[in-house]
Amino acid sequence: MKLVIKILLGISIALLGYFSVMSIVTPIKFEETRTEREKAVIASLINLRKAELEFKNQYGRYTASMDTLLLFLKNGKMKTVKKVGTLTDEQLEKGLTEAKALAIVKKGNAKEIAENGLQGFSRDTAYSSIIETLFKGEYDENTIDNIGNIPFSNGKKFEMEVGTQVKNAVTIPLFEIRAHYDTFLEDLNKQERINLIDLQEKLDKYPGLKVGSVSEPSTTGNWES
Repeated sequence: MKLVIKILLGISIALLGYFSVMSIVTPIKFEETRTEREKAVIASLINLRKAELEFKNQYGRYTASMDTLLLFLKNGKMKTVKKVGTLTDEQLEKGLTEAKALAIVKKGNAKEIAENGLQGFSRDTAYSSIIETLFKGEYDENTIDNIGNIPFSNGKKFEMEVGTQVKNAVTIPLFEIRAHYDTFLEDLNKQERINLIDLQEKLDKYPGLKVGSVSEPSTTGNWES
């Protein structure tokens, strides 16, 4: 009987020790994994922000459709201006502007170009692939579809929303792209995830990562100050 009691006591002590260790290790491991995953999600949100800003640059609005954004990235072009030469303070003081200087150069009158000190001055417009320009080394036309996938989520997509706000009689387009903690931390410790989400909600913060806002003009992420 004493032997049985000793065995049971030993098992109880071992279990108590195990649970004590796990109560310390589990939160630490959760935070380490969460931090690493957040880095990947943030990188994706930054890329989506680039795409949305260029879409707005060309169309004057944002889009809440990932399909529309992908079509834009695959088929769209970006205008870039190669600048050679800059106007000096003296030239600017004489009333020379970029537009005037370019007009003089385009006329091709060598004497006029020399008189205005515009030898070598040029502005060449070129059009290039959006994917190649914005995401060189990250995505190509065969992998760009992955831009909408939340890392570590088993294929779940980022939530996208757009809106507008009128300020001083001006309509301002807004966008917001989100990834809830439940999407990319789903396979981690459930209680730790619940605690994290509960804390964020009590602090009146979004329980996950997001960029932009549909309630105020902003293009920053909630991880940025």
